[in-house]
Amino acid sequence: MAVIEARGLVKAVGTGRAARRVLSGVNLSVDAGEVVAVLGRSGSGKSTLLHLLGGLDPPDEGEITIAGERLTGARARAQDRIRLGHIGFVFQQFQLIDELSGRENVLVPTRLPGAPAGGVRRAEALIDELGLRAVAAHRPHELSGGEQQRFAIARALVNDPEVILADEPTGSLDAANGATVLELLAHMTGRAVLLVTHEPEAAAIADRVLTLEDGELVGAGAGAQRR
Repeated sequence: MAVIEARGLVKAVGTGRAARRVLSGVNLSVDAGEVVAVLGRSGSGKSTLLHLLGGLDPPDEGEITIAGERLTGARARAQDRIRLGHIGFVFQQFQLIDELSGRENVLVPTRLPGAPAGGVRRAEALIDELGLRAVAAHRPHELSGGEQQRFAIARALVNDPEVILADEPTGSLDAANGATVLELLAHMTGRAVLLVTHEPEAAAIADRVLTLEDGELVGAGAGAQRR
């Protein structure tokens, strides 16, 4: 069953003569339990696509459905609810809050209005599962890059979302830590994982690899071909 559905996504960036279309009618479908990687050079629109799917930016045209709920056209409050309940984000630069410990960073989504019950229990279980108990009280500047990204993954998972959106998650890591993070992403049972990257090595963990070229997704199993 498709957990991520996108049809006809169009997005331009810039204004006036500097405007350019980075997405031109993108179709994408990702099933539960599937890892899909989107490869593309810098500036090809990979992050733009992820921001649209996560409701961080609206498309100029097209429709997005996440876990059976329509994201495009929804009111801001409804989009917030969809993000909180269904989507976990993993970023290249970790995006941890410097003033909080690793454990406190994981707990942030559980304290937002509308978060599902049981957040503290899930946070503690994830900290143990990801081998972070010994450094859970440390702040981000006291952690290695690999530890920071594992805390970021725990934060993404803490509300038990069906969708994980990962934007260049190994881009700030060395090879060993990058491999650990990719292993975690590859084994997220039952979740739809969309990974955008410029690194073929990172894309190798995916069940399907698509390429973003000239504003369109191409490759075996692209959304338009799965219908």
